[in-house]
Amino acid sequence: MIQLKRDYQIDGIRKSCKLLAECLLRLDEEIKPGISTYDIDRLCHDFIKQHHAIPSCLGYCGYPASACVSPNEVVIHGIPSKKIILSEGDIVSVDLCITLDGYVSDSTRTYEVGKVSEDKHKLNVVTKECLDVGIAAASKKGARILDVGAAVFKKAFSEHGYGVVRDYTGHGVGFDVHEEPEVPNFIDRSFPNPRIKPGLVFAIEPMINMGSWQVDVLRDGWTVVTRDGKPACHWEHTVAMTENGLEVLTVL
Repeated sequence: MIQLKRDYQIDGIRKSCKLLAECLLRLDEEIKPGISTYDIDRLCHDFIKQHHAIPSCLGYCGYPASACVSPNEVVIHGIPSKKIILSEGDIVSVDLCITLDGYVSDSTRTYEVGKVSEDKHKLNVVTKECLDVGIAAASKKGARILDVGAAVFKKAFSEHGYGVVRDYTGHGVGFDVHEEPEVPNFIDRSFPNPRIKPGLVFAIEPMINMGSWQVDVLRDGWTVVTRDGKPACHWEHTVAMTENGLEVLTVL
């Protein structure tokens, strides 16, 4: 069941989202060659706790960390580790959820570590553009959820030939980490296609691969990697449809 939010509830989600956006922005100064994915997780965890909030991912379905930190060919759900040290030329996505006063926010950004190759930089730029066109599609009068996926798929695959991950989607958010509806980044009419009404809060999150769209889950049960070993990017915002139009909540 889709849970539409009231204005005061969206206001609570908005505050959570602003805190999350600040955390991801601060990582700009910290993610450099030599940092471990464990260090990134600690930075996120400490920031959240210092602001009297809760890292929503920690313990969610047994997940062992506060952030999902996914370098290079890891698409999503990378488990932070002291053994994974980032090097010049890597890319790494940080997917973070925060609960503040009972309201949940969700956002992801892919960072470039030092100077990256032109191919990786282009993938990162296009994936961010996929997020932007998805938001634009959701903003249109009378838009439905599958309009988001159509826009993302056109940008990623039709224009650039990138693989669009099909095993994972965006989703409703606000009261819990994952709510209905699912928000696919591809075209599949088997998904429910509700209209985007005022009160709907959801996460748009393109997961785009340089090569094939196919992915595998490692033996840890969490880490999702590209099947062909090529790099992946992931960008995400929490958005809310209000009486005044669509608002991107996870920006400052």
